[in-house]
Amino acid sequence: MIKQEISEIKKLFTQNNCSITRICGCYVDGEKNKKTEFKQAFLSLPEEEMFKYFEILRKTLSGTLGKNLLTLEFPLKTEEEGGTQEFLLRLRDSKLKDDALLDEFYDKIIEAYEFVGNYLILVIHDVYDVPGKTLDGIAMEDASDEVYEYILTCICPVNLSKPGLSYNAVENTFQNRIRDWVVGLPDTGFLFPAFNDRCVDLHSTLYYSKDAEDLKEGFVSQLLGCPLPLSAGGQKETFQALIEETLGETCDIEVVKNIHDKLAEMAEEHKDEPAPLMLDKNEVKTLFASSGVSNEKMEEFDRHYDETAGEDTSLLVNNVINTRTFEVKTPDIVIKVKPERTDLIETQTINGRECLVIELGGSVEVNGITIRSSHNNAGEFAEE
Repeated sequence: MIKQEISEIKKLFTQNNCSITRICGCYVDGEKNKKTEFKQAFLSLPEEEMFKYFEILRKTLSGTLGKNLLTLEFPLKTEEEGGTQEFLLRLRDSKLKDDALLDEFYDKIIEAYEFVGNYLILVIHDVYDVPGKTLDGIAMEDASDEVYEYILTCICPVNLSKPGLSYNAVENTFQNRIRDWVVGLPDTGFLFPAFNDRCVDLHSTLYYSKDAEDLKEGFVSQLLGCPLPLSAGGQKETFQALIEETLGETCDIEVVKNIHDKLAEMAEEHKDEPAPLMLDKNEVKTLFASSGVSNEKMEEFDRHYDETAGEDTSLLVNNVINTRTFEVKTPDIVIKVKPERTDLIETQTINGRECLVIELGGSVEVNGITIRSSHNNAGEFAEE
């Protein structure tokens, strides 16, 4: 799914656009016991509760694509009878009115979800008449020819409110506040089926994880049966390792700068595109070759990529580089430069020592103090 498609579904979670038919929930304690369950028509909820649920539902579709939000593909075997996708499809088609099926769904989540503490499982069912759009993107509300029926599952931690003092208006006194159990924003959730190309895509799901580095692989594998990509941090570490292993003893600042600059340029050119920019093995190979990696080193690239990332792994550009800064770090100093000004940093051998040399252009401040230099417009700073 792309940003526009996710935003389109999120817009349904408002009072004016809501078409949610049903909401169900199961409260689970820290011992994995079901404490209570509920089910009802969503539009029958009191307005105050409805807005609280809208906040939770929108949060489950929030975050960064490729980090918190991942489109996962179902393997073919999961679509066979008894498979994870086939089960979710039956649950969706039941419109959450089959109590036995719903209870089985809760059991599957409780078995697969590792969490310390109490949590609430929320599931909604919705049927969205997808409006047609003109060529310039204007919605035509009376030209719907696609119906998107889906379920959205959210798993929310439930914690005791913080202790404190509260004001009792009746008695005009401050008293110890009564602590109660509060439903937090979701840690995990998924939308099934996915809404790709503004159509139902039964072969994929949109998965949400509050923690982009803890994607709960066991939960996803057991409940959804989908393979997970590397986490954002895992992709960054993999890319860094790939550079180091490919370049070996020739891994110098200039080549790393070139790779960073080309990636930043690609990200800038792609920034208005709806889908995140992904690089496959061949595209990373082209990037390295055009950044000054020698032909001798490129001969071993395929092997390094397969061993480090995996032959079929693609990397998200925004996960592997920081497009907002270029950082040089030594044991004693950290230098951060605007990514478009990496030309200010170079290496030189001075008095037999390899040094970083940074051109000081314009004004210079140290601890907020403007430095007066005999070299008004340029200077040098060297660090071993």
